[in-house]
Amino acid sequence: MHVVGVVAVDGVVGFDLTTVCQAFAAARPPGGASPYEVRVCGVPDAQVTAADTGCFRLTAPFGLDDLAAADTILVPGVQHWSRPVAPEVLELLADAAARGTRIASICTGAFVLAAAGLLDGMRATTHWNAARELAETYPRVEVDPSVLFVDNGQVLTSAGVCAGVDLCLHLIRRDHGSALASRAARLLVMPAFRDGGQAQFISYEQPTGSLQPTMGWMRANLHRGLPLTAVARRASMSVRTLNRRFREQTGTTPLRWLLLARVHRAQELLETTDLPVEDVAERCGFGSAATLRRHFASRVGTTPTGYRATFRGRARDASPQLARERC
Repeated sequence: MHVVGVVAVDGVVGFDLTTVCQAFAAARPPGGASPYEVRVCGVPDAQVTAADTGCFRLTAPFGLDDLAAADTILVPGVQHWSRPVAPEVLELLADAAARGTRIASICTGAFVLAAAGLLDGMRATTHWNAARELAETYPRVEVDPSVLFVDNGQVLTSAGVCAGVDLCLHLIRRDHGSALASRAARLLVMPAFRDGGQAQFISYEQPTGSLQPTMGWMRANLHRGLPLTAVARRASMSVRTLNRRFREQTGTTPLRWLLLARVHRAQELLETTDLPVEDVAERCGFGSAATLRRHFASRVGTTPTGYRATFRGRARDASPQLARERC
């Protein structure tokens, strides 16, 4: 059982805290239990104010010392991020990092990680409204306000509010593969993948719009070249209209949507088959292994071979029903 410790300090953003609990609870195979145990950890017997609404208080069932038993520690956002963080919290996080514990923040929780020195020399993100202050307060942190989350391996950060769900799904995907992450996303009623940054949210999943049949055809023909003219012809519209409709219904262009669909298909093949990387590239329409590696690293943050080494065994253990429920 993978233990996820959630840090509950006074002034925590209630949505961020409950997002973690809900996301990891949703990561369960059909008829099975979640491979995660989530423990909300705070000061024993002390009520914590959820500062984003001010309409409720909570008592954490676990103490901060229980974070020592966590395999992953999540730090939700805090309402007043410029206030000093309790020294005991910073010490616990630093000790956990030294032990190799995976640590992630949601939204302005990045300020807590930065105060503990865990983001020094690293790329990180936070809510766009707080990004400038994070960069100015902690100049050793490379703040990128344009992305949904940043994965540095052991330490991860996410942008504001709903990006915390993206981060949790990413962690589930890292741990157990795309099938379980996709099922969790379905239970949460959100896309399994969202491309783009905080200013432009792009859904990978097909929206229920007029382009849905065209997108289905594109996914069934990923191995082909699929120039825009061919896609527009299939959709019975001009290239200009196709681009406009794609932006209206997905927030991105046909070519960017197609690229993400190809990367996602490559992930599926790497998880579930022994095909050589060259064959995976051909079946996904990348043309060459070199092109696949370049786009795969840009989107997923690792190589196809590294991804397969992490997930192939887990994907083989997935039940047929779970495999059918992929997004």
